[in-house]
Amino acid sequence: MLSAFLSAFRTPDLRKKLLFTVGIIAVYRFGATLPSPGVSYANVQKCIDSMEGGSNGVFNLLNLFSGGALLSLSVFALGIMPYITASIILQLLTVVIPRLEQLRKEGQAGQAKITQYTRYLTLGLGVLQASAFVALARSGQLFNNQCDQFPIIPQGTGIPDWLTLTILVMTMTAGTGMVMWLGELITDRGVGNGMSVLIFTSIAARLPSEGWQIKQTKGWEWFALVIALVLLVITAVVFIEQAQRRIPVQYAKRMIGRRMYGGTSTYIPLKVNQAGVIPVIFGSSLLYLPQLALQFFDQNNPGKTQAWIQNNLVDPTSPIYISVYFLLIIFFTYFYVSITFNPTEVADNMKKYGGFVPGIRPGKPTAEYLDFILSRITLPGALYLAIISILPNFFFIWLDSQAYMNFPFGGTAVLIMVGVGLETVKQIESQLMQRNYEGFLR
Repeated sequence: MLSAFLSAFRTPDLRKKLLFTVGIIAVYRFGATLPSPGVSYANVQKCIDSMEGGSNGVFNLLNLFSGGALLSLSVFALGIMPYITASIILQLLTVVIPRLEQLRKEGQAGQAKITQYTRYLTLGLGVLQASAFVALARSGQLFNNQCDQFPIIPQGTGIPDWLTLTILVMTMTAGTGMVMWLGELITDRGVGNGMSVLIFTSIAARLPSEGWQIKQTKGWEWFALVIALVLLVITAVVFIEQAQRRIPVQYAKRMIGRRMYGGTSTYIPLKVNQAGVIPVIFGSSLLYLPQLALQFFDQNNPGKTQAWIQNNLVDPTSPIYISVYFLLIIFFTYFYVSITFNPTEVADNMKKYGGFVPGIRPGKPTAEYLDFILSRITLPGALYLAIISILPNFFFIWLDSQAYMNFPFGGTAVLIMVGVGLETVKQIESQLMQRNYEGFLR
């Protein structure tokens, strides 16, 4: 592996891509720690330090995805969550709106148009989410009403209050646009998927501090136990992420001009986890909507509806919360697989180029066979994603404590980090193999 890294850095174009990616990550982390105008960074730190059990679990998840920038109300406080939410909305609308479905089938030009719509929607959601989080920070609800003595946005500075809030919302929205741009730069000119790499960076940035906090509160024994459990989960995740069902494909010989083509054998790799970490991100993103909906209720006079949402859709130890999270992941797994892998299209392409599955007739029978295999292999993949994701919730119930709601080694974080890490390594591996260098996995 070390020799492969050396080979990668000896390759001029690949070295430029790696260094470019590292530079973008450095800019992203700088923006995640840069305070927004009008925010008292000293009070933010005092507020975070004074919180015994951390913030609400949903906000902690968003804070984890932003690398700690959300609770600090930094320039990149929103992170890439508006972009993820916009992507969810556009992909759902693709199934409903024929115009978007037509654009998706037009290839690269149509995909570029959908990407443009996603950018516009991201900025709109950025304004809404920035306004919501600024309002939550002013009221203290972002910090569980435990930091009233430390005003996050001080008043009486001589600047009109509405102007301060407007500048703050505009800054955080601009930060969202810049994060989206940085992610696209990594995708186009760097290594790996830009948005996934930024999520990986955000989660990795939280691991040292949160791990040290576990050691400080529970001692070395608990710290060693947590590390052992994390290594066990990572091993299981890597094993399942690499698992795949290979559908054999045989290409018939064809005479084109004076040359003979075909006669080769290959396979279609269908992964057990065909959807990757996307269903987990989608489900996690939707679960913070009930928390935001609570802000429309009267906080001084909570009603039955507000209490029910708080106890069942916000509390991560609630059976309803766990069940909804479980079902959301399974739904998004099937949904994402259905829109990313079209058995009919694959079967038509195989028939067009003279390919067939041994024992299966080309055309519709091949599409039905692929659909049957895909539906069977998606179920264990969906259950695997759901079980890994809800494991931390049972961990919180077992501890009977809210002090570990900051836990960054949970299923969601591990799935994202391992999945993104494997995909990035595979991309570097493929580029090395193209240049006849020794690969990472050798």
